[in-house]
Amino acid sequence: MDEIKDIGTRYDIELFIRSFYETVKQDEKIGLICTEVIKMDWEHHIPIITDFWETILLDNPVYTNNAMEVHYHLNKQFPIKKEHFDAWLHIFNNTLEAMYKGPVTELAKKRAAGIAAVMQFKMNNTTL
Repeated sequence: MDEIKDIGTRYDIELFIRSFYETVKQDEKIGLICTEVIKMDWEHHIPIITDFWETILLDNPVYTNNAMEVHYHLNKQFPIKKEHFDAWLHIFNNTLEAMYKGPVTELAKKRAAGIAAVMQFKMNNTTL
């Protein structure tokens, strides 16, 4: 039986991101946000979000955008509530755990939880 490896490369992150968004698209709570509200251009978005996670997880500073600014704009179009953050985090963690295991994977889960908490607080002035 093959052992599940840890995230170690940009390619690992991109595989995860693609799998994550395939699940997101189908989710009843947040799929609509990506497919109808903002009509995500996936081939444009995936390299950007891969840059974001590569910067955070592999300490390679390739992401230069302001992630909060994009989400503030989205929140004005479609208010993002606790249940949306919870769904995002649930899918993120489940997808991650199905694909990878190790310290970088655990760091990804911690960072995702922190990001969700900060975004929710800043956008809605509430806590998780």
